[in-house]
Amino acid sequence: MNYRVIPIHPAPSSSTAVERKKQAWRLLAQMAFFTVFVLTPLFDVFRYDLTRGHAYFLGMEWHLGIDALLSGQVDALSAAFNILLRLFVPIAAIAVLVIGISWKWGRLYCGWLCPHFSVVETVNRLMIVATGKPSLWERRPLPGRQADGNLRQPDRRAWALVLPLALGFALVWAVVLLSYLMPPLEMYPRLFSLSLQRYEAIFIGAATLVLSLEFLLARHLFCKYACAVGMFQSLAWMGNRQALVVGVDRSRLAECADCLQGEGSACEAACPMRLKPRSIKRLMFACTQCSQCISACATVQQDNPRGSLLAWVQDEAASQLEGGFKAPRSTRMDTSATSRG
Repeated sequence: MNYRVIPIHPAPSSSTAVERKKQAWRLLAQMAFFTVFVLTPLFDVFRYDLTRGHAYFLGMEWHLGIDALLSGQVDALSAAFNILLRLFVPIAAIAVLVIGISWKWGRLYCGWLCPHFSVVETVNRLMIVATGKPSLWERRPLPGRQADGNLRQPDRRAWALVLPLALGFALVWAVVLLSYLMPPLEMYPRLFSLSLQRYEAIFIGAATLVLSLEFLLARHLFCKYACAVGMFQSLAWMGNRQALVVGVDRSRLAECADCLQGEGSACEAACPMRLKPRSIKRLMFACTQCSQCISACATVQQDNPRGSLLAWVQDEAASQLEGGFKAPRSTRMDTSATSRG
């Protein structure tokens, strides 16, 4: 069967300036959503109160009607309808919304809003400064040359920032998670006066310890394999061959050999999920649509009139996307290897 191959060319919006602006907007979106994540329980926008046994939604008490059924105030049919309307319908509506967005655009929530992924990226940046690697489990450090041409010099003194930052983020997450379960206007005064109740202190201490270890050692693994929200987004995205995906202009693959002056690939070095952006889609299962690979390629190719090799593609161009590749070795590298032999 013959397939019509649609050439992938970067859109004019893939220029370096536009990509930088896009990343700035993404950072603002992450900061805004993290703020929403922290403030939501304070204003009873959404939380479940363990002390009162019911949820809050948009400032209103949200009851499932189970207590009314047990007390005989309503019959079983009314209670079942109430549970259906107040529990399963909202869950189904949110699921449809998330899956619908993911079906077309992938893990957009992860890359642009998720408060956990914003921590992942922040810790990544500082760990690169400290070790030259975004993760302790990386076998090799990132290329010494960055996308903008500047050289990367690891500084182990940055560990003095990495460790307290991971601990600080873990503490914030632990406190915020507790505020979704306990009355925040009662819990926060106890926290600031160091008079937490025993179970509150245990929760915050245990959650801070676990999250600290996760932020330092397993943040990428959690996003790839343990996050249910991310997993369902990826499954929906993989099911749509025409969904938004990173495409590469394969007619220019030879230019990849000289990326970062032959030291490596800027797109792979930029990916916070440690993926290979030029691979086939099934190997990009955990892609968060953060666009950092495209931004890195646009920076490397900023003096090239043809622009970036990477660009977002969708619809028929995405469905016709071919398999992965390995960039050819540069002549300069082959010559140096021969001379050494």
